[in-house]
Amino acid sequence: MMTDPIADFLTRVRNASKAKQRKVDVRPSQLKLAIADLWKKGGFIRNYKLYRESETDTAGILRLYLKYVGKNQPVIHGVRRVSRPSRRVYTRCDKAPKVMAGIGMAVLSTSKGVMSDEMARENKVGGEVICTIW
Repeated sequence: MMTDPIADFLTRVRNASKAKQRKVDVRPSQLKLAIADLWKKGGFIRNYKLYRESETDTAGILRLYLKYVGKNQPVIHGVRRVSRPSRRVYTRCDKAPKVMAGIGMAVLSTSKGVMSDEMARENKVGGEVICTIW
């Protein structure tokens, strides 16, 4: 049994990016799909796809296709877990963290769904800071 599946997800992406892998496979969940969707919209990954062996297969595989620029330089320079199971970190909409002066992205879990720090400021909602990426 895994204690923190989100931390495992972030570690797999961080390691694959540093090893210059083109894709990384993880166990899917609704939260991981929402994070992958935000990362795609933010330009940190090329794409993601959920693979299932059959219609009744509930688990499957979430495959992230990492993005590189120039001479194989990864777009993802760092990923950090902010809120942990042992220590939750919450923020108000006006105090949402700006990662690397707006170059990066913080992912927040709000009452209106999972959104980036920029979207949370626009919608004026706060929530739990899941992770940051830059």
